[in-house]
Amino acid sequence: MLQLKDKRILITRTRHQASDLAAQLEALGANPILIPTIEIAPPESYALLDDALARLNNYGWLVFTSANAVEVFHHRLNLQQARLSHRASNPHSSKGPQKPRIAAIGPATARAIQVVGLTVDLIPPQYVAESLAAALAPYASGTKMLLIRAEQARDILPEALTAAGANVTIANAYRNQIPPDSIPSLQSLFNSPATYPDAITFTSASTATNLFALLEAANLTLPPNILLASIGSVTSRTLRYLGHSPTIEATEPTIPALIQAIASSFSQR
Repeated sequence: MLQLKDKRILITRTRHQASDLAAQLEALGANPILIPTIEIAPPESYALLDDALARLNNYGWLVFTSANAVEVFHHRLNLQQARLSHRASNPHSSKGPQKPRIAAIGPATARAIQVVGLTVDLIPPQYVAESLAAALAPYASGTKMLLIRAEQARDILPEALTAAGANVTIANAYRNQIPPDSIPSLQSLFNSPATYPDAITFTSASTATNLFALLEAANLTLPPNILLASIGSVTSRTLRYLGHSPTIEATEPTIPALIQAIASSFSQR
């Protein structure tokens, strides 16, 4: 029997990231409901990122904390390669200084790096900023590191690397914003108990913060007895701060672990 047969599960990820999670839930019999509480937008400026990419060989480490950052990095680098010489813009040029090593915060980010043809040199044992900082600390002293991330990201990673002796350049690749067109979708979803979801997935702190901001804007409150599924400790901490303790937390911050936690929870009910 399918573990999540007929369970209605709200997915709050961005539209372009939701399909994989939805497909895996459907394979277990669930009915995914896709209402993004977050969308990716350009940063205020690409100037810092573009300047860093033009001098990429000057860095000892290139650090990514999300697949979105990898995608923007690859796109902006390709734009530079269309304008500049191959030697000036290619991080793997055989001419000039040694190419930077690459660190990824977790397996999803690592896969995105591999998709664009690059090699991952380091993944921390736990897929959070604190663990990534600890894993990079032995390489930090006197090393120039380029951190490509979202505008609103926590400063734990750059602060820890700087404290360990690294010279950290932060380049914003994108920003997260709330999609206002999700408000009518949420109003329809929570219009009647018959349409309530059985569970809501939270795959980042931003998805949690933004869902409750959208509910407030829609003059809605979260009905009781809906399973709140958190992907990890950072997201869970945000949920608690918002006054909503997670029902379950994945054993590691990955989509497969989140799905397993949801399936196990429903099988025990």
